[in-house]
Amino acid sequence: MIKEATLQSNKLPTFEDRKFLRENYVSVEKETIDSACKSQNQIDIDEEQAAVPTCICLNLEDLKCFEAVERQYEQWGVIFHNSVAIQPSNPAFPTHSGVTVLMGSPKSGFLEATFLRPVHWVSTFVTSSQRLVLCAYDRHNQLLTQTALPAANLANSDSALPPSTLLSLTANDIHRITFSTFDGQFIIDDFSFCF
Repeated sequence: MIKEATLQSNKLPTFEDRKFLRENYVSVEKETIDSACKSQNQIDIDEEQAAVPTCICLNLEDLKCFEAVERQYEQWGVIFHNSVAIQPSNPAFPTHSGVTVLMGSPKSGFLEATFLRPVHWVSTFVTSSQRLVLCAYDRHNQLLTQTALPAANLANSDSALPPSTLLSLTANDIHRITFSTFDGQFIIDDFSFCF
């Protein structure tokens, strides 16, 4: 179960244990971001006294179906490109949690996320109709590392992989990641990253 933290005008959430456990994520809802932005702009935050969360798991449930997703999570350090929020009606693409996921669109088979400050760990649950490659790049667009979903993992198929397979990357100074599949569709859910 994910603990949810809401940023209030005079207090930021803190985490004592900084391991990459799901209990340590901040679940970010769109409404939380809006209120967090207003309160953070109204007060001065002493960075030495306030501990900013090191890991964030985006909650996509407040996004509208077919909403283009780009800067909705900018205040949390990530901007998406070629991304749309959907609520899959095809049972071959089940969600991992909730009903809303991200899909590459308008260009199918591709999705990109750019981080406003470097991260060192990225994770998400993926369901794809084809082999999918997740790549991480540094600020100079040099490939740092990559991982792949070796084959399709649609629900109710003969795939050896279950739907909503967890993919993650670890590298120093990740500035951008890309998801790509040739001639296929995919969805991502519970997108998480750590600074």
